[in-house]
Amino acid sequence: MIEHKLRLSGKPVPITDPVLMEKCGVFVTLNEHKRGAYGLRGCIGLPYPTKPLIDAIMEAAESSAFNDPRFPPVKADEMEGITIEISVLTPPEKLAVDDPETLPDEIVVGRDGLIIGKGWRRGLLLPQVPVEWGWNSREFLSQCCVKAGLPQQEWRKQGTEIYRFQAILFKEETPRGKIIRHIID
Repeated sequence: MIEHKLRLSGKPVPITDPVLMEKCGVFVTLNEHKRGAYGLRGCIGLPYPTKPLIDAIMEAAESSAFNDPRFPPVKADEMEGITIEISVLTPPEKLAVDDPETLPDEIVVGRDGLIIGKGWRRGLLLPQVPVEWGWNSREFLSQCCVKAGLPQQEWRKQGTEIYRFQAILFKEETPRGKIIRHIID
């Protein structure tokens, strides 16, 4: 989809696999590989199962490449150095506990992703993020609050909604390389 939009390849092939017609949440992450360095180049998704998977992937891929406000649009000559990850999400499940201090016990780092919201503020972190940063579940909750534009400890307060989800991660081993199903450790 990205290369088609950049006119590096022909028309996208029509997809008819029934699995790709199921409604799923999805995130597409672009990672840049330059001179041994590795960094985020774009990441946008649809966290809720509102569209068929294939449509969600195409929309998220295009948005990740061309509409992530943190980065300029991807250019054709960059594609040689970008790997693509697709995270297919389970429907978010609201966490309800009597004591917010027990929330970290409800989250498994490496398995769960988080959505934290209060009022109009929302933040989402994929399951691979705390693994990449070496966070425990408390740090994960705090960093998701930061992503939402909330104080770090807002997860402990009344009125904060916390959802968890899981993801199946598919990623390219190298730019334009083999795609593998990646298990998060």
